[in-house]
Amino acid sequence: MDEKERQQALLTALTTEHFVLQTSRGATIAESVGRATIFLSTLSAALIGLGFAAGKSSLIGPYLGAAVPSLIVLGWLTFVRLVESSVENYQDLVRLRDIRAYYREHLAAGTDFFADAVAHPERGRAAWGITGSQNTSRWREMFYTSAALIGAIDSLLLGLAAILLLGPVAGLPGLAAVPIGILIVLVAFAGHLIYLRHAFDEAGA
Repeated sequence: MDEKERQQALLTALTTEHFVLQTSRGATIAESVGRATIFLSTLSAALIGLGFAAGKSSLIGPYLGAAVPSLIVLGWLTFVRLVESSVENYQDLVRLRDIRAYYREHLAAGTDFFADAVAHPERGRAAWGITGSQNTSRWREMFYTSAALIGAIDSLLLGLAAILLLGPVAGLPGLAAVPIGILIVLVAFAGHLIYLRHAFDEAGA
């Protein structure tokens, strides 16, 4: 195979890889939306069920005892998968950006068709989503991800569970347990963000 044939074969392979990566991105995003929708729909149904259970005080305790832990577990599983999906999406974006950089260098030199694919010293960090090169920017951008949204809701559920448990177990009145519940919410949410950050750090983001 001469150089011209090799270049043509490489271009064909890159075109195929570009299509596969774009398809992978679409599937990853669709899965993330589906998982988040399942969790939020379950949470909504649980709140509606609570409204019905509130009509009988004897049902509220057992209902919350079953619903809140289930929602916390579902929220955590959803959060973990959304983090994995975000990392997979980032890795696909980096690979796509590298392919676009090749297109620009070898096929579109001197044009602006692939201006966003200019080589960057930090591979992919320059533009897309949670890939800011500055630590402050990265932390801020993490607040806007779907994983952070589910993590925030899951943290609120953990705080609610703590408030509900502190009354019967520790004998604290409802208002006295609220500050402890808020503290648990903040600590839990910070833990979710640290987990998210660690996942991206391991991926080299």
